[in-house]
Amino acid sequence: MKINTYIDHTLLKPQATEAQIRQLCSEAVTYRFCAVCVNSCHAALAARLLDGTGVTLACVAGFPLGAMSTAAKAFEAEDACQNGAGEIDMVINVGKLKEGDDLFVEADIRAVVDAAARYGAHVKVILETCLLTDEEIRRACRLSESAGAHFVKTSTGFSSGGATAEHVALMRSCVGDRLGVKASGGIRDLKTAMAMIEAGADRIGASAGVQIMKEAAGSEDACPR
Repeated sequence: MKINTYIDHTLLKPQATEAQIRQLCSEAVTYRFCAVCVNSCHAALAARLLDGTGVTLACVAGFPLGAMSTAAKAFEAEDACQNGAGEIDMVINVGKLKEGDDLFVEADIRAVVDAAARYGAHVKVILETCLLTDEEIRRACRLSESAGAHFVKTSTGFSSGGATAEHVALMRSCVGDRLGVKASGGIRDLKTAMAMIEAGADRIGASAGVQIMKEAAGSEDACPR
């Protein structure tokens, strides 16, 4: 297991600059991370920097609240794909899920999945698990799978809490091996990243990817090849 292949190297802060995006992409190529995850305004630049490197470009849609219209989310996803994104990390409408409007939530996800599919892009569905009960997490996982998503993801990192191993394990138990599971939010060191992987995560979203790799430098299992 090479931990670099799990990491989505992430910079979603509103104050992110072009210089920081360039650094993010350079680090991702150096460490052979799985993906770079940025806001869609940086998609075209990041796509150019990552072209031919084997590192995927992921962009967020409906971030960070998930409460905009379905049409707006789908448009944002399509725009990001037009500018080079191969993956879309979208936020569900948490309020609609909590009030039991499963038809809306599934249609919301499906609209983004359909928009991304036109460009061959995959979709990760951000559940914002810190705001949900276990039963709501299970429903969100079922709806994500039914809508054709490729991953379920714990968190934006912008809410009241981030990923927990318990929530990752719950999500994995819901989706089995049919969908991927991404842990994101508050993963700042190797120990936490490994706990998420052991709980069932296929991807780790983190702004601390370089720090994680430095911690892992002495571990044969974590070194890039």
